[in-house]
Amino acid sequence: MKHDPLPKSEYYLYLVLSLGIHLYSFYEVYVSSKDHEEIIEEEVGLERNIYFEGLKKDVTDFEWSFWMEWARLKLFWLILGHALLSQFARLFFRKYHPWLLMVYGMLACWLVLGTKGLAAILLNTAIFYVTAQLRIPIITWISSVLMLLLVHNESVQDIQRAWYGSENEFYLLQFTLTVRSLFYISYCLEYSNLQSSDKSAFSLPSLLLYVFYYPLFHNGPIITYDDFTKQMFAQETRWPNFSFSGLLVDVCRLALWWFLAEMMLHLMYMHAMYSSHDILEHVSYWTLSGLALAQVLFFYVKYLVLYGFPALIVQLDGLSAPALPRCVSTMHSFTAIWRCFDVGLHRFLIRYVYIPMGGSHSGLGGMLLSTASTFIFVSYWHGGHEYLWYWAALNWIGIIVEYGFKRLLSLPFIEDKIDRCLSPKTHRRLHAALASVSIALLILTNLVFLGGEQVGRIYWERMFLQGWPWIPLAVFCCLYCYAQVGIEWSLFLYPKYKFKFTLYSRKMSDK
Repeated sequence: MKHDPLPKSEYYLYLVLSLGIHLYSFYEVYVSSKDHEEIIEEEVGLERNIYFEGLKKDVTDFEWSFWMEWARLKLFWLILGHALLSQFARLFFRKYHPWLLMVYGMLACWLVLGTKGLAAILLNTAIFYVTAQLRIPIITWISSVLMLLLVHNESVQDIQRAWYGSENEFYLLQFTLTVRSLFYISYCLEYSNLQSSDKSAFSLPSLLLYVFYYPLFHNGPIITYDDFTKQMFAQETRWPNFSFSGLLVDVCRLALWWFLAEMMLHLMYMHAMYSSHDILEHVSYWTLSGLALAQVLFFYVKYLVLYGFPALIVQLDGLSAPALPRCVSTMHSFTAIWRCFDVGLHRFLIRYVYIPMGGSHSGLGGMLLSTASTFIFVSYWHGGHEYLWYWAALNWIGIIVEYGFKRLLSLPFIEDKIDRCLSPKTHRRLHAALASVSIALLILTNLVFLGGEQVGRIYWERMFLQGWPWIPLAVFCCLYCYAQVGIEWSLFLYPKYKFKFTLYSRKMSDK
């Protein structure tokens, strides 16, 4: 089906309306946050921050508070040390550059996780190295499931807690082991699929380099073993074109994203309000809608920072990092959000789970099984909590419904009838109307992921049951504007201006 660009006047109308809806709903959240400030401070606490004098900060988003605390104490400086060592080694010890990074990663791991934490990761690395020698994918998956089972096992966690003096140190080990599991899987499955007899790229030192590459060590993003080794060992023959102006621009972007995330936490107590179901059940519909938008947009900005800093260091090493998340406000389908938000994880899932299970080329049944297997693994990898299974099921249903609609509309007689009866612009508007339904379900599923099934239930009851029919109608009108902007961005703007760091040019010069 062909889409035509909207008339500029119509597109700008949707854009202005979308921005206006965002800003007004955020204003309502700000007002409601101030109205409930005393209750929130009494129930969950607010923090006074020296950087934003006169404002209190919502610290109930565990992930952001956790990583910012660790970045301030050690991680920022250790990753910066990696960058300095990498540039020094490339200049003076080019031949040993990868192995110096490997040793530095082990040393940094020891400094933050201690001897026992380093030993745990080395033990897992040895186990998966032996597992890889068997070159049997099913054994890799069994080993990975058992590893994750041990990571999430309460008895094992109690033992690991005893290694450390604080909960934050224990949780850092948990995060690290969980992310390392994907790196082990990638190594083992790439080795299993190796066609040639050349096994030198799968040596134990190469695995240790991949596992202990420090910018990606604790939280990702995910780079497959094949991509990592090809680029890392190509450094011996190629030299990246470095741009100081590009570096300055990228550092400013990171600082801006961090500042935006902090301002959201100081002006809108969205996470604290989500922890109080009584507040959610009584705030206005504008505030409720604003909280939903603020939650998903904060999650987006948060990962621009959490993935943006490591991605910048990766590019300083001359490697290509996965693209950073695309703005959730421009996404209008389940497929798009999985493809464009966490690009590294998406590539991992497609390469190692979806395609091996059959994918879309194995018929409807194979596609259903492949997609279900992908979401089962993602939920289990995230911890296997009850709300994650609801979230996975809703995403699975959303993708299946979208896939079914696409297959139905691609049937020759239906496609021909649509082309004869609908102009491209009319088809575009119909597409936006259907996409508004997808956006509503996308927001709902993400609220379940971010706030739990109880938050999802409150939104469903208030927005679609208690507010019927006018509130759902108003919601879909707003989401129709978002969909039009998202479609325009996806088809005509995003392909031309897709965000990438500017640190290196695409071409690499010879040494």
